[in-house]
Amino acid sequence: MLGTLRKAEYAELMILFFIQAAGMSIWFVPLGQILDVHGLHAIKPYAFASAAIAAFISPLAFGAMADRHVPPAKVLRCLAFASSILMTGIGTALKYHCNQWLVLALIQIFYLSYSPMFSISTALVLARLSDAKKEFGPIRSLATIGWMVGALLISLFSLDDSAYATYLGALVWLLVAAFTFFLPALEIPKSAEHLSWHERLGLDALTLLKDRRTRVVFLTATFFNIPISAFYPYAPTHLHDLGFVHTSGWMSLAQVTEIIAMFSLAWMLVNWRLKWIFACGIAIGVTRFALSALDTKTSLLLGVTLHGASFVFVFITAQIFVDQNIAPAWRSRSQALFTLMTGGFGNLIGYLGDGWWFNTCTKTGTTHWPAYWGGLATLIACVLVYFLIAYREAPTADHRNSKLNVER
Repeated sequence: MLGTLRKAEYAELMILFFIQAAGMSIWFVPLGQILDVHGLHAIKPYAFASAAIAAFISPLAFGAMADRHVPPAKVLRCLAFASSILMTGIGTALKYHCNQWLVLALIQIFYLSYSPMFSISTALVLARLSDAKKEFGPIRSLATIGWMVGALLISLFSLDDSAYATYLGALVWLLVAAFTFFLPALEIPKSAEHLSWHERLGLDALTLLKDRRTRVVFLTATFFNIPISAFYPYAPTHLHDLGFVHTSGWMSLAQVTEIIAMFSLAWMLVNWRLKWIFACGIAIGVTRFALSALDTKTSLLLGVTLHGASFVFVFITAQIFVDQNIAPAWRSRSQALFTLMTGGFGNLIGYLGDGWWFNTCTKTGTTHWPAYWGGLATLIACVLVYFLIAYREAPTADHRNSKLNVER
């Protein structure tokens, strides 16, 4: 399985995913509860939407930098260090009850450094693999385990609604910055001496969408992300309404099926057509929200658990598709474009739209959860219909194995 990788290098890539995902989880999972407890529920949709706004700007710009100018590990190091400083600032602002718009501004600045990191890490890892279809799943599973560990640490130290969670996250991002010194260096492809601003900002990556299959995969993941983005802002609230405590720990159930799906993905990519892996993931998404709409403790926990498998079969499969079908010189920019579309357009529309739908379904302080999750399940079903109609498999094996190479 290790192919041309040294065992130590393989372990380095797994550790990178583990600690980075732990830092992401410590920040993202309790964020909604922390804002509610500090009386900042009014800015909650905007705080989550800040990630989407940042995704329009920084992933492509930093992805282009990692492709053309600076080794990816160095870019990652600077971003992780900046994220640590900014998380400390956010925690301090929350602790001393600063103005809500100052808190929101700090969150927005934080996301500018936070949002490009995972796409750069993914590109860096995929570049070191000899057979991404077989090797990426097991390595990526360490990110899932890291996410679980981060969420469980939050509940273990009773930080589910505490500003001190951000200080713990800041320590983890410092660890990520330090670990980048151990990562292998990647050669930066030589580029033209004179690059336009369009190219320096990575906007030339938009030409990748000229390919029909790439375009459909990216659009499907983007459309799917709109309803799915309701999971972390509102599933903990629903758990709390049904009487659960330590909601961050319960949310980690999603990573159980995520790990199972991650290890089964290698077999599925070899034996199933990509179309049916995607369709399976979207269908699980429909089931996941339909179960939540039943509004019982058991059905909600089942829905939370299924979230991980749905995520893997759509988003991780899409990332592998990008690596297999787009030329290496575009590696970081292609992953960044995927982040822009899903984390930018998908999350922005999702966080604001899902927030509007939540307010619509909330009357006199009580949320009608069957209507909320049922409406989102219907939206996912529409995404499934679009994908089944729009996606066409490659006509030949040669085309399927070729890299899409867009010339400047």
